[in-house]
Amino acid sequence: MSDGEIRFYRASEKPYGAFSNLYRREIEFEGDVYSTSEHAYQAGKARKPEVKAWLMAAPSPALLAMAAHGLYYWDVVPGWSQSKFDRMRGVLRAKFTQHPDLRELLLSTQSARLVEAATVDNEVNRLWGEVNGQGRNMLGELLMELRDQLRGEAREIGPTRKAA
Repeated sequence: MSDGEIRFYRASEKPYGAFSNLYRREIEFEGDVYSTSEHAYQAGKARKPEVKAWLMAAPSPALLAMAAHGLYYWDVVPGWSQSKFDRMRGVLRAKFTQHPDLRELLLSTQSARLVEAATVDNEVNRLWGEVNGQGRNMLGELLMELRDQLRGEAREIGPTRKAA
């Protein structure tokens, strides 16, 4: 699959649902263990520890996302709109380097365009994905950026050498 487009959205879709931040796979990030990459990402949004704890207690990653998107501006860390993409980069790197099967899945997409294809038209879905072909698709863009980095790192390491 060297060209074309891979569309994903629901965490339960096979095989590319794993690209969703709602996909249930534990990751360690900044010294904490989170049940999903959505948890790791949203943990950085809360200004106060009690708001972070409340978010992390959400019964599902989908409800966590919904709650986090509804926070009042005074509950969000200053500068979030500028820092959120770097946080997502770090979270995605953790997810796809800590789980070799997910890394291989990402690399298997070769040069395909990755698109989070949301169905509900709202600002969040048009930022992180696309709705009816419209949107910034930042999750897809960051996944493709990471894929290129992982591919480059694999080339730098090169083939393993046999011991003499």
